[in-house]
Amino acid sequence: VQLQASGGGSVQAGGSLRLSCAASGRTPNNYAMGWFRQAPGKDREFVAAISRSGSSTYYADSVKDRFTISRDNAKNTVYLQMNSLKPEDTAVYYCAADRRLLGRPTGDIRVYDYWGQGTLVTVSS
Repeated sequence: VQLQASGGGSVQAGGSLRLSCAASGRTPNNYAMGWFRQAPGKDREFVAAISRSGSSTYYADSVKDRFTISRDNAKNTVYLQMNSLKPEDTAVYYCAADRRLLGRPTGDIRVYDYWGQGTLVTVSS
């Protein structure tokens, strides 16, 4: 499966952005999906994940109640709606596909085999 992330940009603190991740290739809707981010000089960290059907989601504590992950399987696209953005949300955001056939959405980076190219989000104070 191939993943293409888009929607990043520059925004002031308190603003909103919506990221998109378009999937293509072999049965993209068979994968649970996740969003991760990597700030300069830091490790890549989990942000949010969603099940194949979209019925189950999971968030990092740092973004809970501010970010919402969703998917439109008819469009093979996963979204990350980011509200109340903070300067510490500044990072390159990556979407990824979870290789497991079963299991709840997870933040365990080791199960994500397919990655998009990343899209930069910059939040200024």
